[in-house]
Amino acid sequence: MALPSLAVSSPTGQLTGQGLDGCYRDGRRILARCEVRVAGEEPLVVQGRLVGADRAHFTGVIRRSGERGPDPEIRMERLRSADGTERITFHSSATRPVRLPVEIHLGTDLADLGAAAVGLPGAELRAAVHGSGLRWSGRGAHAVVTATPTPQDVLAAAGLLRWELDLPPGGRRAIELHPRLESGPPSQVRRNGGTLVPGPRTGHTGPRIRHDRPPRSWSAGRLECDDPRADALMAGSLDDLHGLLMRDPALPTDVFVAGGFPWRCGLAPAEALWTARMLLPLGTRLVASTLRTLARTQQATPGADFGRIPGPLRDAGPHAPAGCTGIEATLLFPAVLAEARRWGLPDEETERLLPAAARCLQWLRTATDPRGADRGGYLPDPAPDGPYRCETQAHAHRAAVLGADLLDACGSPGAPELRDWAAELRARFRTDFWVDDRGGGHPAALLTGDGRPVPHLGATAAHLLDTGLLGGGAFAPGLLDAPQTDQLSRLLRGPALDSGWGLRGLGAKEKGYNPFGHRSGAVRVHETAVAAIGLAAAGHEAAAGALAKGLLDAAEHFGYRLPEMFAGEQRTAGSVPVPHPAACRPAALAAAGAVQILIALAGLRPDVPAGTVAVRPLGNAPLGAVQLTGLTIAEYPFAVRISRLGMGMVEEAADGLQLRA
Repeated sequence: MALPSLAVSSPTGQLTGQGLDGCYRDGRRILARCEVRVAGEEPLVVQGRLVGADRAHFTGVIRRSGERGPDPEIRMERLRSADGTERITFHSSATRPVRLPVEIHLGTDLADLGAAAVGLPGAELRAAVHGSGLRWSGRGAHAVVTATPTPQDVLAAAGLLRWELDLPPGGRRAIELHPRLESGPPSQVRRNGGTLVPGPRTGHTGPRIRHDRPPRSWSAGRLECDDPRADALMAGSLDDLHGLLMRDPALPTDVFVAGGFPWRCGLAPAEALWTARMLLPLGTRLVASTLRTLARTQQATPGADFGRIPGPLRDAGPHAPAGCTGIEATLLFPAVLAEARRWGLPDEETERLLPAAARCLQWLRTATDPRGADRGGYLPDPAPDGPYRCETQAHAHRAAVLGADLLDACGSPGAPELRDWAAELRARFRTDFWVDDRGGGHPAALLTGDGRPVPHLGATAAHLLDTGLLGGGAFAPGLLDAPQTDQLSRLLRGPALDSGWGLRGLGAKEKGYNPFGHRSGAVRVHETAVAAIGLAAAGHEAAAGALAKGLLDAAEHFGYRLPEMFAGEQRTAGSVPVPHPAACRPAALAAAGAVQILIALAGLRPDVPAGTVAVRPLGNAPLGAVQLTGLTIAEYPFAVRISRLGMGMVEEAADGLQLRA
C-alpha cells in the first residue's frame, strides 16, 4: 500500500480477479487479473511476503517436462509495488539453454474499491491492443498496461500477452509490467501482422493523474529492545502508516493518514487525529497538517453546528445507537493542538490553528444539553438527541481542560468558563455515571435520554483514564475520583475484559457479548493502547505492562501488521488470535496504537514551552531494556534508554531542554 495506490493478492502473487484481488489507483481497480503461466502451467509459488508496506515479493519454481529428479532448474521471482508495477524475473540453473513460453493473462473491470470490497464488482471489460500492451475503457477512465520487452504476440480478446524467452545456462530474463490509470478517450492503435504499431491519434488522452507519494511526515523512530519482536512491530507499524499517508486534495502540501484498507482509504477525521496524536513523539508535522486539513472542513455556517467537524456515524454495538465520529473529531481537535504545543509545535503554527480550536470549544458549549437538572451539561452523541455516552463525556472533559490551558497560553478569552464547566461535569459524572454493585461498582456505558444508566462495561471505559497532558509533565484531572479510577483499573485488567491478547469491546459476561462483534466483544488495538497508557498514568504499571505484552504477542501472529480488531476469544495455552473478517488491515489506529504503546514504555512527558521534559518509564520494564532513537521533542532529535530496572537515561536532546525529575 502506498495510497492512493494499493495492490491485493493471495500469497501466490497471482491476481485472479476474485474478491479484492487487483491493483487500485484512486479507488479504481485498474488491474483485476494478472496470472502468469509458463508452458501452460502456473508456477509453484513457495513463498510470498511483504518486503515493505508498498512492496511484495513472491518466489516460485517452474517444473518442465523431462526434468529429472526433484530439483527445479528454473526459478521465478515477482516483485510487485503498490502501484501495480511488477518485475517478473526467471533464473536458470540449467546447464543447457532453455526456451520458456511465458503467458500473462490480464483483465480488469475498473470497479470502485468499495464495490469490490462488498463483493459487487463489475463485468470484465474487453481489452484493446495499445502500444506494447493492452488498454481497457469504461466510465470515463482507461486502464493501460505496458510491457517490457514488447510481447511477441498479443491477443486482445483473451487479454493475453505472450513471450518466448531464451535463457542461457545460468542466465536470467525479466518482464516488466506497468499499469496506469488515464482519463479521456483512448488513442487509436492498429495491428500490423505480429507487431504493434501506434495509429494516428484522434483524441486527447487527458492529463496524467499525479501519484507522487507524500514525504514521510514524522522522524525515523527506531526501537531496540531485549524483546526483538517489539523492534519488528515498531518498524512494521511505521512502514504501514507511511503507506496510508495521503495528500489533502484541497491543498496537496498538507497530508494526513487514511483510516485503513479496504473500508477507509481516505480521510476519517477522528482516526486521522488519533493517529497524529499518537505519533507526537515522532514530531509535530503530521499533527499540524492533519489539523489544517480538518480545519478546512469545519462547519462555518452560523447555527447549532457552527464549529463542528463533520464525520460519519459509527456502529456502537447492540446497546446504543450509532455514534458520530465528527463529534469525536471536534473534541479531539483542541486537545490535540494543546498537546502538540507541549511537544514543540511552533508558536506560529499554534496561533494559526487557534481560531479553529476556539470554534470547536464554542461548539462544545453550545451543544451541551441544557435540558433537565439531572442531565444538564452532558454532551449528547449524536447531537442533539443521542444518548450521553461515557467516552463522549471523557472526550468533552479533556477538550475543555486542555482547551482552557491552550487559550490561557495564547492569551485568548474563555478559559475560566471552560474550567468551571469541566469542574461541574466532574462533580455530576462521578455520581450520575457510577453504577454501584457488589463488585465495587463501575462506570455506566451511557445515560439514556431520560437519564437511566445503561450499565454494560466495555473497553470504551478506558477513555476515562486518558486525561491528556498539561504543563510540567502533569496529567489533566479525570472524570473519576481516585477510588473510582482504581476500581476501573481493576476491572480493565480482569478476565471479563482482558482476553489475554487485548481488551474486549464488551465484557465477556455482558448480555450481547460476541467475540466477533465490532463493538460487542472484539479486541480493538486502539482502545487497548489507550487503556495501557491510561493504566500506567494511574500507577497501575503491572496491568499496563500485561496489556502491552498481550498486544505484542498478538502482533507476532499477525506478522507484525496488527489489524484494526480481532476476535475477543479468551487466550489459552496453544491458542492464537483470530482475525476479524471485516477489519481494516493495515489500519491507522492499530499501527499508531502499537507505536504509541511501545514509545510509552519510556514515559515521556514534555513541556517544550517551559523548556523541560520528564522521563518516567514503567518501573517493571515489561519488555526488558529499551533504547528509543529518532524521537523528536522541541523539533530536535531525542533519544532515551530504559534499563531492565526501569531507569531512564536521556542520550540526546535539544540544547536547553532540561530534565525534570
